[in-house]
Amino acid sequence: MKVLVVGSGGREHALCWKISQSDKVEKIFCAPGNGGTSEVAENVTLDIMDNDELADFAEENEIDLTIVGPEAPLVNGIVDEFEERGLKIFGPGKKTAKLEGSKVFSKSILKKYNVPTGKAEIFDDPHAAIEFIKGQDWVRVIKADGLAAGKGVYVCNTEEEAIDAVKEIMVDKKFGGSGNNILVEEKLTGEEASFLVFTDGKTIIPMVSTQDHKPVYDNDKGPNTGGMGAYGPAPVVTDRLHKDIMEKVMKPVINGMREEGTPYKGVLYGGIMVTDEGPKVLEFNCRFGDPECQPIVMLFKGDLVPVLESCIDGTLDKQDVEFHDGASCCIVLASGGYPIEYNKGKKIRGIIKADSFKDVKVFHSGTKSENNEIFTDGGRVLGVTSRGESIKEAIEKAYEVVDLIDFEEMQYRKDIGAKALDR
Repeated sequence: MKVLVVGSGGREHALCWKISQSDKVEKIFCAPGNGGTSEVAENVTLDIMDNDELADFAEENEIDLTIVGPEAPLVNGIVDEFEERGLKIFGPGKKTAKLEGSKVFSKSILKKYNVPTGKAEIFDDPHAAIEFIKGQDWVRVIKADGLAAGKGVYVCNTEEEAIDAVKEIMVDKKFGGSGNNILVEEKLTGEEASFLVFTDGKTIIPMVSTQDHKPVYDNDKGPNTGGMGAYGPAPVVTDRLHKDIMEKVMKPVINGMREEGTPYKGVLYGGIMVTDEGPKVLEFNCRFGDPECQPIVMLFKGDLVPVLESCIDGTLDKQDVEFHDGASCCIVLASGGYPIEYNKGKKIRGIIKADSFKDVKVFHSGTKSENNEIFTDGGRVLGVTSRGESIKEAIEKAYEVVDLIDFEEMQYRKDIGAKALDR
């Protein structure tokens, strides 16, 4: 079969890499791909926000299965366009992708189906939001309603910071129309975890729990990024907590979306805060996380393709999903200055040697290939991902390989997985 993977990040390289191991697959295309996806797929220059262009390509090239990596095309309705043409595609439709595309919509679903989450109020006027914040000392999280590449959430320590966040989002329009509406929320205390499931709208199968590291610097300092590293399984998600998340979060939301007349198919990713009162939802994503996808595929046992197909076909209950014992760790190597201003075009050295290590894969994100050499081409450049018998072994192995890679102004966190080791 022929497969098209939509996207250009580390997540898409990881998916292409895993899919390339399937006996069912003879050809993979990646649109637009990066310097790493070209190892296992044919990169094709397509606009991922042009549904017609993507669907035309799928028809002309007789694509049997399309897998959408990023959130923006899903929110843009790519699944609806493909399904109208009778093309098989993995991911939620436009109405269900609103769980990520609109934080206001997502919060309304959580409230309607009694899913535990933080207190919140919605505003479409910055002056009203600011006046409300002045009278409520629990408001310390400000969120842009729409997509903001993982950077539209401000976790504030003071009233002044919260007011400044409102101004950045609603007055300065840092995220454009995504900031026309905002959520002002209470700041939940606890430890975060990422909890992803496969679903066909009825059956729900959990993946390995993971933990992302959003802030750019060690000890969770600095501005939020798309993610500076991840590991799994996350020890904070105990067996008891796992059961609670399935029963109190995933089942009510999946069943609720079906009751709404819009069954959710694909990956549902819950950003969970583990509080003293139990799990509470911070946000939903409607796709594999990046970098969470990297450790997940490293630990996934067997062929991923039939699982993806069964989510589309409504036959997920017939799939036996297994993960390897042990753990996996992904460390993101980023351009200096990311997530604000950074330079591109830096030559990367050491990837071939790093990739030769057993149970290690260097997934490309912001890279491009020129004359058989690899150069930086984005903020998050590479994701060094390892597998080990324990989380300690996986972390040590990943950092050992990181030391082999170098490019000018390279930055990365030195404490990925530290919370797991503390436990």
